[in-house]
Amino acid sequence: MIEKFEIHTDVLVLGSGPSGFAAAYTAAKNGAKVILVEQSGDVGGISTSGLMSHWTGSCASPLYYEILKRTAENNEGDFKNKITNLIDPEKLKTLYLEMLCEVGCKVMLYTFAEDAICDGDKIIGATVINKSGKTDIYAKITVDATGDGDIAARAGAEFVLGRESDNKMQPATLMFKVGGVDYNRAVFLGSFESTYETPQGELQALAKEHIPYPAGHILTYESTLPGIVTCNMTNAIDIDGTDAEDLTKATVTCRRQMDDIVKYLREFVPGYENCYVISSASLMGIRETRHFKGKYTLNEQDILEAKVFDDYVVKDAYFNFDVHNITGAGLDKTGVQKHFSQEKGYTIPYRCLLPEIKENLLLCGRNISGTHMAHSNFRVMPICIGIGEAAGVAAYISVSRNCSLNDVDAKEIREIIGI
Repeated sequence: MIEKFEIHTDVLVLGSGPSGFAAAYTAAKNGAKVILVEQSGDVGGISTSGLMSHWTGSCASPLYYEILKRTAENNEGDFKNKITNLIDPEKLKTLYLEMLCEVGCKVMLYTFAEDAICDGDKIIGATVINKSGKTDIYAKITVDATGDGDIAARAGAEFVLGRESDNKMQPATLMFKVGGVDYNRAVFLGSFESTYETPQGELQALAKEHIPYPAGHILTYESTLPGIVTCNMTNAIDIDGTDAEDLTKATVTCRRQMDDIVKYLREFVPGYENCYVISSASLMGIRETRHFKGKYTLNEQDILEAKVFDDYVVKDAYFNFDVHNITGAGLDKTGVQKHFSQEKGYTIPYRCLLPEIKENLLLCGRNISGTHMAHSNFRVMPICIGIGEAAGVAAYISVSRNCSLNDVDAKEIREIIGI
């Protein structure tokens, strides 16, 4: 028989990826009582368990800059005290936990968010389950930072799955690292539009020819550790990241691709002749699933025009339209990386964090209200940290003032964040 428990808190954050960490840390730092629930054994999501190579994109987030600064202090060798966008996942795991402990946030690892607890259209908490049993966590504000919006969906919040026209979603990737790379000769291709000619041919073309479909591109990134390179090269298409069978299928597909990718690297890519796999992610990299319907839906034109909203809570967000090929390897025909023309940062309004019909619930991270194309821009980790900061401050204000999330002033959110 499963034991049942009950606890109460001010703010409940579900999911501890960059956005969930940011929401929990910020709410607790400002004085709210916070519980952070994470299904894995580490905080950080794709930035740690997902073995992400580097922070890509940017926004005016004081917390993001603090993470970069404290990471630099923890780095070793050539990267000691050097601000860099490169990620050492093992050091970042510890840093996240240290920061959460500093602000008194309660962390529940190895714990799954099972269902929403609702009172009509009000979300009053969530049921979680772990080895100890089931726990009903009652919260004044619930923040869904699960990436896929699992609890928002179970509460009945309206969403669109994937691309609006056909519900197709961007492919999934399992990141991995190789060692034994000669950095003096190594080639690093950081985008689909990056090319490199060798005596045997151009590397992207050779990848398409020699790595079995649906993989077939080269994306390699240096790390802070000597001789180690992070590979963003596995590819699983037609995957629904909200379906456990599809996640299993994606994992099997990507792991089977790794040997062929290493063989390609050894044979064709300078500096990789003696490379070998040293680690692979324990978390599948899911780029896109649910887009929730909020009080405002951010669209691609808002980004292209760098629109400044009256209720903005994220400022100077910048990236490109990073749409991976939905039917194979490389960049989708709708995607724009190197030739992205918008040089100004854009803003994200507070309304994108508020589901249209649900109360006491904040969307946080890549599941906020936005179109398929807009999402391909704001889904990256630094922007998600900015979204998480805004969600954490909004939750704190709502709890401390005993007011509805709808009545929280975006200007006050900005003032507390410092943007």
